[in-house]
Amino acid sequence: MTIDEKLTLLGRGVVPRVWEMMKDPLRKKLESGRELLIKVGFDPTAPDLHLGHTVVMHKMRQFQELGHQVVFLIGDFTAMIGDPTGRSSTRPALTREQVLENAETYKKQVFKILDADKTAVRFNSEWLAPLTAEELVQLTAHYTVARLLERNDFNSRYQKGQPISVQEFLYPLLQAYDSVVLKADVELGGNDQLFNLMVGRDIMPKYALEPQVVLTTELLVGTEGRWEDEKLVGEKMSKSLGNYVGVDDPPGGEHGIFGKLMSISDEVMWHYYDLLSSVTPAQLEAVKAGHPKEAKRTLASEITSRYHGNDATEEASAEFDRLHPAKGANRGVPEDVETVEISVEGEAMPLFKVLHQVGLTKSGGEGRRLIKQGGVQVDGERVTDESRPLSRGSEHLLKAGKRRFRRVVLR
Repeated sequence: MTIDEKLTLLGRGVVPRVWEMMKDPLRKKLESGRELLIKVGFDPTAPDLHLGHTVVMHKMRQFQELGHQVVFLIGDFTAMIGDPTGRSSTRPALTREQVLENAETYKKQVFKILDADKTAVRFNSEWLAPLTAEELVQLTAHYTVARLLERNDFNSRYQKGQPISVQEFLYPLLQAYDSVVLKADVELGGNDQLFNLMVGRDIMPKYALEPQVVLTTELLVGTEGRWEDEKLVGEKMSKSLGNYVGVDDPPGGEHGIFGKLMSISDEVMWHYYDLLSSVTPAQLEAVKAGHPKEAKRTLASEITSRYHGNDATEEASAEFDRLHPAKGANRGVPEDVETVEISVEGEAMPLFKVLHQVGLTKSGGEGRRLIKQGGVQVDGERVTDESRPLSRGSEHLLKAGKRRFRRVVLR
């Protein structure tokens, strides 16, 4: 790949204003022809990973495939301080035992994405624990309280009179010192980490080092994202919102990776290509020239294979085709749809209550909203009347959303 092609690949999914600042410094580093050291730090807090968490990890993989060294830095020392980013109050510190246990969880999950043979795993306690008091004071002398208070969460708490511990002020400085020790060429992070990463860039020249390039990635929109007013809108991917694709989700089936990705809108699909796919810029242009459905299938296959392998992906693809036949044919349903019997007081029960009773919604209110939005079918017919009665003694096939089915028998 040419330098321009590499920049096009590496710039995909990076926050535009950050890319504008960092494109030329990154070009200079790439033009040097040497192997760059790419640093990414993670405080081990035992996350249950979904695709939104993997965006930065995928950018790490891109650098690996271009021949650069990735340091997966486990912040076992800084995790005991706690990153205050986005917090409205002081974050409780973790114990060392919790940190080490959670670090093992991280390592098990990240190598589903990264090339283990091309990844150096380091712990920042290696150099932070031995820091002397004199060295720590010298580090703090390189930054001002005024600059630290420019950070949004610190500034907000300061203006509201909420406490900020000196310990929290130390966090971005210690993260910056990681870059000094590793002599990082590039540091990656989510966009909420921009301030912390820039502290590292600011401090490195104080130690006679070339400042690192900082690249922050955009947040991944959830599966229900949509195009509105000429822009992509929607909540970020979150398990609590139910709009996620989990790294440990099965390949196929009702809640599988393949089916979830095939259900997203075309606009979200291209957003996911930018943030998650490893296709080259030339390959992406070829994909865009084809049919959107085939582009979505290519994306779904790539992501599913990443976590479950090719054989499982082929099975998931075949199952999806069976459940979603060509337009004009009857849409399939899973062979193993759960049948639930419920008792009815009186002659009938409103549909929104039935949805809750059979486990298709978490509450009656959620059922009402889903019905109003056109997301519920009864025996293959879309229903928008939330109080539609289902009679005692009847049996129905219910579909909620795009993949959830139940057979219900009302007694």
